[in-house]
Amino acid sequence: MADNVYDAIVIGSGISGGWAAKELTEKGLKTIMLERGRNIEHVKDYVNAQKHPWDFPHRGGRTQEMIENYPVLKRDYPLNETNLDFWVNEQESPYTETKRFDWFRGYQVGGRSLMWGRQSYRLAEIDFEANAKEGIAVDWPIRYKDIAPWYSYVEKFAGISGSKEGIPHLPDGEFMPPMEMNCVEKDVAARIKAHYKGERHMIIGRVANITQPTQNRANCQYRSKCWLGCPFGSYFSTQSSTLPAAMATGNLTLRPFSIVTRILYDKDTRKAKGVEVLDAETNQTYEYFAKIVFLNASTLNSTWVLMNSATDVWEGGLGSSSGVLGHNLMDHHFRVGASGRAEGYDDKYYFGRRPNGIYIPRFRNVNGDKRDYIRGFGYQGGAGRSGWGREIAEMSIGGDLKDALCEPGDWSMGITAFGEILPYHENKVSLNHSKKDKWGLPVLDIDCELKENELKMRKDMGEDAKEILENAGIKDVKIFNAGYAVGQGIHEMGTARMGRDPKTSVLNEWNQVWDAKNVYVTDGAAMTSGGCQNPSLTYMALTARAVDHAVSELKKQNL
Repeated sequence: MADNVYDAIVIGSGISGGWAAKELTEKGLKTIMLERGRNIEHVKDYVNAQKHPWDFPHRGGRTQEMIENYPVLKRDYPLNETNLDFWVNEQESPYTETKRFDWFRGYQVGGRSLMWGRQSYRLAEIDFEANAKEGIAVDWPIRYKDIAPWYSYVEKFAGISGSKEGIPHLPDGEFMPPMEMNCVEKDVAARIKAHYKGERHMIIGRVANITQPTQNRANCQYRSKCWLGCPFGSYFSTQSSTLPAAMATGNLTLRPFSIVTRILYDKDTRKAKGVEVLDAETNQTYEYFAKIVFLNASTLNSTWVLMNSATDVWEGGLGSSSGVLGHNLMDHHFRVGASGRAEGYDDKYYFGRRPNGIYIPRFRNVNGDKRDYIRGFGYQGGAGRSGWGREIAEMSIGGDLKDALCEPGDWSMGITAFGEILPYHENKVSLNHSKKDKWGLPVLDIDCELKENELKMRKDMGEDAKEILENAGIKDVKIFNAGYAVGQGIHEMGTARMGRDPKTSVLNEWNQVWDAKNVYVTDGAAMTSGGCQNPSLTYMALTARAVDHAVSELKKQNL
């Protein structure tokens, strides 16, 4: 086999790219995984994982220089000195905004699997049916039964801790033992169940932090330093899980600093024959050839690759024949909820720093509930006691203040809503050829906003949070709305959606590009709608399912 010829090419090494590499190599295919950023080795390159706040020059905060160099990242919490190297260099890789979109990216081996929030929920039948029932966008080409076995498959390997609850619109999965709620959360959950007669639920989060050892991974240590990289491998990432499995087969070649600029299309076979790569360090161009291409560069970068793969056949890029490539961009809108005080627990505390919280599944527009908007939202949050950083109004200096701060503060409970954004055609990305990145490549322009449906939903997201907490005995509950810009949820979805018709979608039911059946897109770009659940588990399941299909088709010589 020539150095540049493989059975399969995987573009991207994040959550879905890692899964593609694992599945392809375990099925015997010689595979090259191309990552545009640097390599990060498990454990060795988690340089801040064992540090405490006082070990950082600015105690983990942000400097004026960082604020100047990261004009997008500074818009929210990700900008800080503890894991700055995991986020993209915005000077080298800019983008433009017709309307504000906060695009938080990670360009390295592992991608954002190193920094993700790890909340892992299945979409339900109600989510896959919603577009068709409500006449929104296009129908999903699959239903829950099609992906359910693949959810089980990836959950068993990734390691998801959680509790089985029997909630139809939040399907149970293959769980490790759940993490435990603290005393306030347990009481609040019981009161919610009683008050709403089982119509609303509060459960422990379903999270990709293992609670039992598996593979070469230790169970979660409750350090809550996940986004620094976990030397114990306790949370699912490419480095801790899928990459070691792929490497163990002997079938994987990993090439970092490899920017895929376009997919090479063969007009005669009407298939892709490989990819063009720009070496990010040397600026040299290379070509790699394979029978199958899995595009997993993350939602917007995958669409960039398709758009930049324009030919005289497809002027708008590979997959553009339908006219919807780049459209229907989604995220989850949040930063609205409520919080208050929990009385009567001053003699109780909790142990460790649980890297997880509670989850209140969607209850709007289900079971006969009808609102003046469609779809719904869930809540994430938790209860805890304030620490030494709290303010004590009557004490501002001296020994009494120090003594007071050595004791835990009051208990509080807060919940934040995560709501669905509909797949609007007008919310889109396009190539901006007038602005170039460090390598002379055109950048993405993003044009996306919330519309009336989401704005109506946000009113309920705040008021319902207040009502729930008050009915559960929380005192002095106040609604908060910190404002939201699309992208802040870091759940970009859509722009190369799945569908039933090549005239209205980019991908078919198996995640194949209609215009080139040996190209599969299985990251967030494929999403036809978003639900309100965190989406990464769905990307994993779609990827494993698509690889199974691709290898089967390859054996039948259909690819």
